Amino acid sequence: MKVYVVGGAVRDELLGLAVQDRDYVVVGTTPEEMVAAGYKPVGKDFPVFLHPETHEEYALARTERKSGRGYKGFTVYSAPDVTLEQDLARRDLTINAMAKAPDGACIDPYGGERDLRDGVLRHVSEAFAEDPVRILRISRFAARFGFRIADETMALMTAMAASGETDHLVPERAWQEFAKGLLELHPALMFEALERCGLRAKLLPEIQQLPGVFSGSLAVRFTVLCWPLQEAQVKALCDRLKVPNQERELALLACRCQSLLRAARPDEFLKLFKRADAFRRPERFALLLRSAKNTEPGFNPENLDKALAAATAVDAGEIARRAVAPAAIPALLEQAREQAIAAALA
Repeated sequence: MKVYVVGGAVRDELLGLAVQDRDYVVVGTTPEEMVAAGYKPVGKDFPVFLHPETHEEYALARTERKSGRGYKGFTVYSAPDVTLEQDLARRDLTINAMAKAPDGACIDPYGGERDLRDGVLRHVSEAFAEDPVRILRISRFAARFGFRIADETMALMTAMAASGETDHLVPERAWQEFAKGLLELHPALMFEALERCGLRAKLLPEIQQLPGVFSGSLAVRFTVLCWPLQEAQVKALCDRLKVPNQERELALLACRCQSLLRAARPDEFLKLFKRADAFRRPERFALLLRSAKNTEPGFNPENLDKALAAATAVDAGEIARRAVAPAAIPALLEQAREQAIAAALA
């Protein structure tokens, strides 16, 4: 039995980056022998085990053969005769197809170290085309490292997008890669790659222009990306990618509140706060203002912050106690909040 560190840990170590997680491949053994050695089986689709002490994942060397559409359409073969090189061959990119032996030697059968030095993202084999999510994954790596995509790899990505294989992308997996790309250092490079291969028009037809700056949380970045869109377009995009609630809600909130963000009068401020549910969800409202600041040139949320603080400070309970009739409370509360806003901005 031989154990190797593989994939991203080897790549990041060669780049001088901090290694967060290590993946291991085990060659020359069986599931029964792993269990006998104290490893806990956890893999559903292929043999993966947790180390008895570190709880890190150890996968048996395997090969994969395409047998159907989508990312689950693979037949997996794992046995003691599968070599390390065969296991590495099924990986997406050369920079992710390297291994580190126990003695520290780098095993690099597909030129990953050379491509790291040259800043190139290159597929290992034609099997790259068997999983359409790899288009998003390589585009995300372009956004992370600022690397260029090899011409032959871009040609393969273009053929994949044109073939219809990308029509079988699982929305949750597509969003996972897309979201990671939005959070990378150079998100625009992800969109450039998707545009060049033709997947942007299929997967993100609503996105016709990019913001000048990507910063902040994922929800803020997604909202800034959606800022020019109409509400129906945002809904269509979110439905297609099954965007999680936090990002979806903020992007839709921006559609509904943009026209009020330049509020000048107390009643306009109050209308914005009510539409944005700012009294009950001030944290989300703060994200909306951050999104506006990243998008609208010269936008200054200072007055909005002051107005919200003043309106929030109004004691609704005291107003209710003084009201002659319960039906009068909403109007009295609104009046008091408008007066508080006016005083704060005077």
